[in-house]
Amino acid sequence: MSKIMTYGAHIRAILTLGLPLIGGHLAQMAIGVTDTVMLGWYGVEALAAVTLGSTFFFVLFIFGSGYAWAVMPMVAAFGAEGDETGIRRATRMSMWLSLGFGLLALPLMIWSEPLLRLLGQSDSVARDAALYLGIAGWGIIPALLVMVLKSYLAALERTQFVFWLTVLAAVQNGVVNYALIFGNWGAPELGIAGAAIASVVTQVVSLIGVVAYVQWVQPQHAMFQRIWRADRVMLWRVFALGWPIGLTALSEVGLFAASATMMGWLGTVPLAAHGVAIQLASITFMVHLGLSNVATIRAGNAFGRRDRAHLGRGAKVVLVMSFAIACLTIAGFLRFPEPLISLFVLPGDPARAQIMVIGAGLLAMAALFQLVDGAQVVALGLLRGVQDTRLPMIFAALSYWGIGAPCSYVFGFVFDLGGIGVWLGLVVGLGAAAVLLNLRFWGWVVKAV
Repeated sequence: MSKIMTYGAHIRAILTLGLPLIGGHLAQMAIGVTDTVMLGWYGVEALAAVTLGSTFFFVLFIFGSGYAWAVMPMVAAFGAEGDETGIRRATRMSMWLSLGFGLLALPLMIWSEPLLRLLGQSDSVARDAALYLGIAGWGIIPALLVMVLKSYLAALERTQFVFWLTVLAAVQNGVVNYALIFGNWGAPELGIAGAAIASVVTQVVSLIGVVAYVQWVQPQHAMFQRIWRADRVMLWRVFALGWPIGLTALSEVGLFAASATMMGWLGTVPLAAHGVAIQLASITFMVHLGLSNVATIRAGNAFGRRDRAHLGRGAKVVLVMSFAIACLTIAGFLRFPEPLISLFVLPGDPARAQIMVIGAGLLAMAALFQLVDGAQVVALGLLRGVQDTRLPMIFAALSYWGIGAPCSYVFGFVFDLGGIGVWLGLVVGLGAAAVLLNLRFWGWVVKAV
């Protein structure tokens, strides 16, 4: 049993590991925000189409990321045990599974227009979103492989590189967007297609960068040597841990995708306002997601050592830190809705006034779910750290789809609350997940370690 850390030591350790991860998630989010801001300047219809298209991409990406998320607790536990071979085997097989998923997902994006029309979107929005996906979809394979290698590096506590790689990717994406969306610096004006090309370029360059770094800094793992050789035992272990993580993430992201679809039923302007509000809410969520990653890594280390005291104390600290961030976010969303929304819409846009009114109401709902969203994602991170993924998957699916999605529809369309009602359903679903997942961790897992 290791020496018991004080709460202050836990806070310092979480900040040291977590701040670069949070910064990396925020930088990753900046890529999406850049697309939203620049396409908002380009036109409300372009913003609505890319909101829909990027949501479609993100649903598939986050589902396929389950195998990358599985790497984090496995590498953390193998590292605590001193098993260097296990680290390599788990990471390689995660890359195999991520590549396979990407190849299966690509056709859904290339031929997405009929699917978007089936979801009730207008012809023009479906056509433009499909244009975006037909190009951006090719980036899912490098994006998933980058996720695997980032998770591997984060579990080894090499979070500084993860942060700087993502920052550089965000800067590059902004530069290429500015050139190709508007036709600046002699580039062709491509609009939506330009944003899609910028995304693919960013993902490919990021993959090249992270592969080079792994080769340089971790040569003892020989990560890419004979990578084509199958490891059936480890492939199954990563698959068994990763698919429930992927389905859990899909359940949550799918809930938000369903909300985007419902907002599309209300019209182009409500969908555009939803796109702005969801970007702002997603920025703050990245902080909680970074804390969740820290929770996974530190819980994975404690799990590898069977150190219950360390696991419990660290979990309390990270949950309190998430709560504090949520309180600050609530204050910001309620106090400054118009300045925040105005970042995404040009002053002369004819739909600006409508977007401001709708968006302010949606941000009030986003403020409501900050507490429960942070609590549920941190609990998920803790459970993944101890490699408990199947029952949490069931709890999440029940909360998001058995409770959240029906409530969004009922509040939005039966009670005729419109966009406010759709988002209120999100609050209910996330709240249910927060309660069930925390009960799972504190009521059973901590006692079982």
